[in-house]
Amino acid sequence: MDATDRDRGPARENPSAGRTPDGPGATLLDQMGGPIGFVYSAAPVVVFVAANAFLPLTETIIVSVAVGLAIAGYRLLRGERFSLAVGGLLGLALAIGIVALTGSARDFFVVGIWAYLVAFVVALGSVLARRPLSGLVWNLVHGGTHDWRADRRVMRAHDVATLAAAVVSGARFGVQQWLYVSDETGWLGFARVAMGWPLTILAALVVVWAWRRSSTRLLPSA
Repeated sequence: MDATDRDRGPARENPSAGRTPDGPGATLLDQMGGPIGFVYSAAPVVVFVAANAFLPLTETIIVSVAVGLAIAGYRLLRGERFSLAVGGLLGLALAIGIVALTGSARDFFVVGIWAYLVAFVVALGSVLARRPLSGLVWNLVHGGTHDWRADRRVMRAHDVATLAAAVVSGARFGVQQWLYVSDETGWLGFARVAMGWPLTILAALVVVWAWRRSSTRLLPSA
């Protein structure tokens, strides 16, 4: 038996295979595409803002679309999941389409801004309705049969997790809507990047904590 066989265990299966987000070996960063995923998500925004500072709007659109296509193609060639590789391109296409229709560079950010407001309202509303989204999703993922709302500690954890998501979305909407109204396209790009992945990771860590607490208390094998 060689080192690889010993690592695979008695069943000769890789113990890292099939890990779920609740598993100790899974990392939040991996679920989001790894560290390079930060670059992929920020690059189209940075390129659009930088190009808009030096080029007419039509050329800015062409450059942004070219960069988006290049990134998506590169990710596909690297064998990344189709949803990760193409998802960002679809969002870019929608933003560019709105800019082309309105003729205003700041409208590159308008879909994201209002999406933040919707996310804030939905998340906060779910907490006020005593059905926090974090708990609803956890229960659905684990079969939908757990009476998680009856456990006060679990319920409180999901309240905190869902409120964290609401605060992040609300902060993004407030700051970026103010910059949008002020017609600060450059600062909008900076805010989109600065308030993007860093805040997403912070909120997601709270959600992971709530999910693990729920699994520990409600799942027999956890």
